[in-house]
Amino acid sequence: MTENSSPTSIHPYGKALPSPIIKGTPQRNTPLRRFLRNPRAVFGLILLVGFVLIAVFAPVIAPFEPDEQFVNDRLLPPNSTYVMGVDGLGRDVFSRALYSAQISIPIGIFAMLVSILVGVTIGLLAGYLGGWVDVLLMRLTDMLLAFPVFFLLLTVTTLFGRTIPVLILVLGLTSWGVNARIVRGQVLALREKEFVEAARSLGAGNYGIIWRHIFPNIVPLIIVDATLRIALVILIEGGLSFLGVGVQPPTPSWGSMVAEGGTLLRRAWWVSVFPGAFLFLCTISFNLVGDGLRDALDPRMKQ
Repeated sequence: MTENSSPTSIHPYGKALPSPIIKGTPQRNTPLRRFLRNPRAVFGLILLVGFVLIAVFAPVIAPFEPDEQFVNDRLLPPNSTYVMGVDGLGRDVFSRALYSAQISIPIGIFAMLVSILVGVTIGLLAGYLGGWVDVLLMRLTDMLLAFPVFFLLLTVTTLFGRTIPVLILVLGLTSWGVNARIVRGQVLALREKEFVEAARSLGAGNYGIIWRHIFPNIVPLIIVDATLRIALVILIEGGLSFLGVGVQPPTPSWGSMVAEGGTLLRRAWWVSVFPGAFLFLCTISFNLVGDGLRDALDPRMKQ
């Protein structure tokens, strides 16, 4: 036998037969593998994990307290002591930017949960029940989408105060419209599927079908929308803080820090630029993760 010949086995009647070649089992193309093969999604996830760690360990990482003032060092540019410079009140910009993550990210997450809870419930009921329920809920959704959201936010925060719980509720209750429409469209397609008809023929009630059969099939859609909605809410909160109706000072917020340095751009660009960069990168990280999840959970990508 030559060196390159295939290994053989002996036939019962004495003939030599080539041994079967067992190929490796192909790996399943799971959503996790598809996500990890997306470099933009992985980069976004790394950024997101970094911001979460910043929010958790800000008291350990920050060199100073967020409200600690160094009056003699006001508007100092970035240096070895103040990595991102000092603002107009003598506060370390780097420390305040780190502590701002403890405000903006939780507001985004909890407001997203309120938005998803309301939007998914309305979308499920409207899409499955149809009829007058669908008409009523969708007209309510249209009213919300047509109303100037920033005007509503400004009005409510002015009337009820600028506390963080109020901001979370207002942001959540004014951002569920798009989510409700997306869920409704998906439910309209699912309610005609065979497994829903089978459950209905076996005597399952409407709410049992909605939560046991339809809802599990839209969970991937909800997860993707949730990540993108956190980024949207963080941007809106930053805009409100920039306008002076967001988080109350002296609590640090990226939006309020950008606003505080708006009049100092020519003299002290670092007061606005660095907090703005934190806000930009944080929203980008959520958007990249959301896009990656959308591609990874897309059924058409399973091939």
